[in-house]
Amino acid sequence: MCGVAGAIGVLDADVLAAVRRASDAQSHRGPDADGFWASASSGPGVVLAHRRLSIIDLSADGTQPMIDPRSGVVLVYNGEVYNYRELRGELEAAGASFRTQTDTEVVIQAYLQWGPACVARLRGMFAFALFDPRERRLLLVRDRLGVKPIYVTRIRRPGGHLVLFASEVRALLATDLVERRLDPVGLQTYLWHGFPVGPGTLVRGIERLDAGTSLMIDVDALTETRSRYWSLPSARSAGSDTEELRAELDAAVGMRLVADVPLGIFLSGGIDSSAITALAARRNGQAIRTFSVGFEEAAFDESEYARAVAQSLGTDHVAIHLSQASFTSRLGDALGALDQPSFDAINTYFVSRAVREAGITVALAGTGGDELFGGYPSFAELPRAAQIARLAGVAPDAALRAIGAAISRATLGRAGAAPPQTRWAKLADMLTTRGRLLDLYQLSYGLFLPSFLRTLAPTLDWTGTHAGLPIARARDLAAAIDENPPLHAVSMLELASFTGERLLPDTDAASMAVSLEVRVPLLDHRVVETLAGVDPARRFEPLGRKQLLRDLALESLDPRLFERKKQGFELPIGGWIREELREEVDATFADRSACAAAGLDADAVARLWRAYLDGAPGIYWSRPWALFVLLWWCRRYGVSL
Repeated sequence: MCGVAGAIGVLDADVLAAVRRASDAQSHRGPDADGFWASASSGPGVVLAHRRLSIIDLSADGTQPMIDPRSGVVLVYNGEVYNYRELRGELEAAGASFRTQTDTEVVIQAYLQWGPACVARLRGMFAFALFDPRERRLLLVRDRLGVKPIYVTRIRRPGGHLVLFASEVRALLATDLVERRLDPVGLQTYLWHGFPVGPGTLVRGIERLDAGTSLMIDVDALTETRSRYWSLPSARSAGSDTEELRAELDAAVGMRLVADVPLGIFLSGGIDSSAITALAARRNGQAIRTFSVGFEEAAFDESEYARAVAQSLGTDHVAIHLSQASFTSRLGDALGALDQPSFDAINTYFVSRAVREAGITVALAGTGGDELFGGYPSFAELPRAAQIARLAGVAPDAALRAIGAAISRATLGRAGAAPPQTRWAKLADMLTTRGRLLDLYQLSYGLFLPSFLRTLAPTLDWTGTHAGLPIARARDLAAAIDENPPLHAVSMLELASFTGERLLPDTDAASMAVSLEVRVPLLDHRVVETLAGVDPARRFEPLGRKQLLRDLALESLDPRLFERKKQGFELPIGGWIREELREEVDATFADRSACAAAGLDADAVARLWRAYLDGAPGIYWSRPWALFVLLWWCRRYGVSL
């Protein structure tokens, strides 16, 4: 797990220095070694930089940029190819020779054997840049599910144009070649979700390469060819049997246990992390190390469940305690770990930091189980809401809005300084969707009512998005889920949006901030593809129980361990911002110039904050917290509209 950076185009001393700054800004991603290579000091060329976190083959043989001595191909690579041993054997049989034990060299030899199509053979999480001097082309690639990021921007300079890329947005800002301007569409997606939605970012001109996509760039002309080599699979009627799925799950976990450094597992005590732990315990010859986080606030503390699962599986378990005081004292570090602002990333930072301080370099996580096996309430609620909205579609919009508003008032009661922003408050908007699943999904996950967003950010042109998504992104998602059964369609939306846009970017930034590699076996693409062929009734029902995952991974554990209300890993931020953080949040929201620079109306922000402090109905902590994180990030990096 590492950090990559580079440039392609007309090079000079300033460009080389800029790429060095980008690499330095990513030193946390790879504290074990750094490397730098340029094809030329001036004129058309490529410069590549790398920060290494040593995981496999800890020797200097794994240092990057890695250069193939015969072809001159150069690679900087972030991630892991889990089937590298299998590929190595195949390549050796075809005549390839190897100098190292790394998966990095396997990627180079795979490219030399199969060309850009080699990416279809890689099973893992990765983002890499490969320069082929014979073709004078640079290949940028991102893994299928988007576990590892890569960001790209184009720079127009008097001396010649450039394409810059890096593993983080902040690294591109550190080049000082990027204008520090908020992107209006990126800002709109952030205000809707509490995190930015790609392919754009919060910074104008910087985009994230889509998951499952490659980008080929010509050195001399800077022409670009973009190719999608993988997409989320639609449901297949042919079907996969559960034994095939069992084998893929077992292989996915087994591959991710390979490391030359200490390895552990995040264990919350829920079904997903327990399943990963159980599968790992079966394959491992020694006790697995597991970690959980507990809180003083009983409503948020799941540590007793994690401890019970750990005892049943015989793991070497560590319970980490996080208090309000320790949260407050380290909040600056946690916020500083965010590559882009997100209202829900710092929880991952705190658990990652504690695990890293315990001497662990690689951690497995249960990310993806709810999305793949129907664990979220959305699987029950959205198809039902779609049916209701379709039936209500015979009525005019005005009537539907009036009905929805009346029900919301009766349910939520009298509004406070700001109107309620919860799902009941969104009923009027939901009824007017006419049952469009994408729109219902977006409304259900939105932090704010569309009407309040226009009050909160009145200067933005909201025609650039549809239901909180960039227009092209909304169109592509709607087309992807079309003709799919409702439950599979919801799964696709959860994987593409909640997981791909929020959980994975948050996990990457927060864990790499402390030099920890997080692996997510359930998001192995072979697991995802196999599940697409499993009968929906077997895969999803009973809704919310994830029974299929229980049957495949947890049959040896007492089912009573998991017979409780679902609870995600969440910090007790709601109470903390009312107490020790109150003064800092007050001061941030009172800064009218900072609000204006971020496109926010200071009076609307103040009303929202007052409504939250007063305990007004339908105003949860995530709403003011998302605005606080945005303002903090904009101030930290000097980014404004």
